[in-house]
Amino acid sequence: MMLPKQTIVRGTIAGLIGATIMALWFLIIDTIQGQPLYTPAFLASILANADAADRSFALIAVYTLFHYAAFCLVGVGVTWLLGKLEVSPPILLGLVLGFVLFDLVFYLGVILTGVDVVDELGWPQVLIGNLAAGVGLMSYVHVSLGIAAPGVLGLLGKYRFVREGVIAGALGAVTVAVWFLIFDVVRGQIFFTPGALGSVLFLRCRDVAEVEVTLLTVGGYSIVHLAAFVAVGLAAAAIAIQAEKAPRLLAASVLIFVTFEAFFLGLLAVVAEWLLGTLGWLSVGLGNLLATVVMAYYLLRVNPSLRVALGRELFNGEVDQPEAD
Repeated sequence: MMLPKQTIVRGTIAGLIGATIMALWFLIIDTIQGQPLYTPAFLASILANADAADRSFALIAVYTLFHYAAFCLVGVGVTWLLGKLEVSPPILLGLVLGFVLFDLVFYLGVILTGVDVVDELGWPQVLIGNLAAGVGLMSYVHVSLGIAAPGVLGLLGKYRFVREGVIAGALGAVTVAVWFLIFDVVRGQIFFTPGALGSVLFLRCRDVAEVEVTLLTVGGYSIVHLAAFVAVGLAAAAIAIQAEKAPRLLAASVLIFVTFEAFFLGLLAVVAEWLLGTLGWLSVGLGNLLATVVMAYYLLRVNPSLRVALGRELFNGEVDQPEAD
């Protein structure tokens, strides 16, 4: 089956955008780690069965061409598929594509080379790079095909759960950030917590002595931190809205907190057990508890039916009428 020329051109451009986003991401990561071009050299050496230390221009150039060609093929396939389906929104589909690419990197790496590429490069870096590339690629395809998709402001205005979820998540993220800022100031180590978490995430440090409190580690982790809380906020807002019709769903909010807390602490225990000892289990737990209280209070204020379910006396008997969607 011959694909239309326009599909091939659009898909190729989309692939070039995705590939460039991925390449720039790992260039930044490699530079932070003091090893510029390590990632393409490492991947090229695996594919060519060469010395991992070989960073010759020819080897990196060949891998770069392979990298861009692979993304162009993905771009053409995605463009053809979306042209048939005409679906939206691009960000959600881009994240889905990013997860698919992440899985492909892992499985193809193991099957074709016997090397766990994801583990070698660091799963957070590989995942974030693929998600960013997926969103960039998918966004261009949507724009080029003229598929209608609401922008950020459009989503906030059109979908109530998106608006309330983003605000709730942002409030939770700021609460935790302020909590640890106070915690770090009291200990005389300002920004140590986000710096340590950023060092684990981006630099794969395994000891307190390896922690780097820099703009890149603090800023990079702060972005991931905000995104994680917004994701939790969206889930909480969706449940809160549904709970207006079925108050029994309020129990689900407790489950969200327990799940989030267990996930966060469990993840720290797996990737950086030493960090929990440094930050303190109690301080981490209290920080997330405060964030949960703030998020819950906000969602209760904007969802009057939930206030009724919990009791009028909680809000001094003042219950507003539910807002229209």
